[in-house]
Amino acid sequence: MLRILPRPIGIAAAAAAGRVIAERSPETRAVVRRNLRRVVGPDVGDEELERLVRRAFASYGRYWADSASLRPTSRRVLARRFTVEGIEHLDAASRAGRGAVLVLPHLGSWEIGALWLARRGLPLTTVAEPVEPPELFDWLVAEREALGMRVLPLGPDAAPELLATLGRGGFVALLADRDLVGDGIEVELFGETTRIPAGPAVLALRSGAPLIAAAIYMRPGDGHHVLVRPQLDTERRGRLREDVRRVTTELAGELEQLVRLAPEQWHVFRPNWPADVTAAART
Repeated sequence: MLRILPRPIGIAAAAAAGRVIAERSPETRAVVRRNLRRVVGPDVGDEELERLVRRAFASYGRYWADSASLRPTSRRVLARRFTVEGIEHLDAASRAGRGAVLVLPHLGSWEIGALWLARRGLPLTTVAEPVEPPELFDWLVAEREALGMRVLPLGPDAAPELLATLGRGGFVALLADRDLVGDGIEVELFGETTRIPAGPAVLALRSGAPLIAAAIYMRPGDGHHVLVRPQLDTERRGRLREDVRRVTTELAGELEQLVRLAPEQWHVFRPNWPADVTAAART
């Protein structure tokens, strides 16, 4: 339906659906409220926080509208839709021929950024969490590969493939604000200890490819804004484990900065800190 509807109508309908889901999902809304409270801090009042929560659900609907309507698009259309800040960091990585590890939070419309990069001649390899049923995962993979992305299922076979991609000078994109596997690095994220994946730092340190944080923000109407941060310091200084911890800690700070620019577009609708995971288990 989202592909049949005119894009502005589809975006508006998906955002409205997100707001309806917010009203009918009190438990999930409570999770989002706790997550956003950590981002905005105690100085934001409860009413403003509730507005951010409702906007988070609406923006998540917009994300699905963007993802569902991904399709081959001309460079001219993409140029009108996107504004970019920090593109020089990607261009420098491309010229160096070592590829790059791009790290993103679950923020804005991250998948549509892959389409934009593919049209710039920088196709991405990424990793996706398997979804049920398997036929749905296969369909999602096929749709994204038709647009120039390469999608690997999350699992032990992904890391060698990602290293091989970087060795060929390719670009790898990973979401890194949630520890899906459970073996991440402890960091302080928005003032509280949690874990985020070690994979991005490991890949960068082992391959020598730059590690770059980025985000794709939604803008009013049909627009998006790409923000690319300068590459992190991934110079080897000691044992790999120690370097991974250091780089991952710095990466957490980069993710914080990106999320704070648009907290209502941070689409983390599950407990992301140990305290919340424990509370959810009790209920």
